[in-house]
Amino acid sequence: LVDLSVEMCSVKFENPFGLASAPPTTSIPMIRRAFEQGWSFALTKTFSLDKDLVTNVSPRIVRGTTSGHNYGPGQGSFLNIELISEKCADYWLRGVKELREDFPTKVIIASIMCSYNKEDWTELAKRAEAAGAQILELNLSCPHGMGESGMGLACGQDPVLVHDIAQWVREAVKVPFFIKLTPNITDIVAIAKAAHKGGADGVTAINTISGLMSLNADGVAWPNVGKEKRTTYGGVSGNATRPVALRAISAVGNALPNYPIMGTGGIDSADSALMFLQCGASVLQICSAVQNQDFTVIQDYVTGLKALLYLNKNPPPESLQWDGQSPPTQKLQKGKNVIRLTDDDGKTLMHFGEYAKKREEKIVKLLEEEGSLYDPADGNLKRNNSRDKVIL
Repeated sequence: LVDLSVEMCSVKFENPFGLASAPPTTSIPMIRRAFEQGWSFALTKTFSLDKDLVTNVSPRIVRGTTSGHNYGPGQGSFLNIELISEKCADYWLRGVKELREDFPTKVIIASIMCSYNKEDWTELAKRAEAAGAQILELNLSCPHGMGESGMGLACGQDPVLVHDIAQWVREAVKVPFFIKLTPNITDIVAIAKAAHKGGADGVTAINTISGLMSLNADGVAWPNVGKEKRTTYGGVSGNATRPVALRAISAVGNALPNYPIMGTGGIDSADSALMFLQCGASVLQICSAVQNQDFTVIQDYVTGLKALLYLNKNPPPESLQWDGQSPPTQKLQKGKNVIRLTDDDGKTLMHFGEYAKKREEKIVKLLEEEGSLYDPADGNLKRNNSRDKVIL
């Protein structure tokens, strides 16, 4: 019964969860599948005018190393050297129109990018509005590739350019628009204030963090492209960026109270989503968690956030307090409880080599002394009536 709907800039969202402009929204069919699973909004992959079309390379998205050799939900980050969409503007504009018709309760946000050129921003913004996008997001923060073309980060690190672009778009369209902020700057609040002063209805915080994620043993960076193994500094995303994103949202929220913020950067669960909302975000954009799993994670996020909000309003007794995650369970070893045993010197006995052999001997001795129903994992004495020694 908990209502997760949100109203931001007079636009109604079924719930605060949507897809960021990223690989999970590479095509219109992908956005369709996301809407069918329950996501309330989606951003198109950032697109440009046809004269600024790009060609992406491969490999361009790799597993991050910030959490060691973990894959899946426990993975700490991704690194990408992906540029904006390779698809032309007409593809996305037609897709926005179709999505509006087929999913009238969903919110479609057009992510657009141009260089520092008033005519280009005016044209692309007007075309996106005419196609039916309820909100625009101006990508002024792509940390690699586009900066060399005078786009993305090249504009988003200068408050004067951000102000001018916001002003141009404000003059061109009536729909709300947001500036996507870069964390690759000393003072992100200064950029948010420039966007606000220029007429932007809100900001998105944050884009990926510029980084060089990994090197192979021979010193060659990964990812690398072609026979010459070339690379560039990429964008780090995922859980590793969450503290940076939370700090940015909090700082912007404190400096510009009630200014709408779309939060993004390392949201992978209902409890991390609640952190972003508590710091000042209005709605939430997600990418890496979907790459780790699939579109169906939205069902967990919606259920989890409802539970958290319900418990905040109706706190359980102190003995049953819950902070968004189940309590840690005892570690398992081969499907059985791990038994902590110590050697004669008081140090923990390991599970390999000679230590493993000593562990077996000690467990056998315990069972012989205490009976076959004794559970050495929790120390509970469970003797049988005959005190039979265990037979191994």
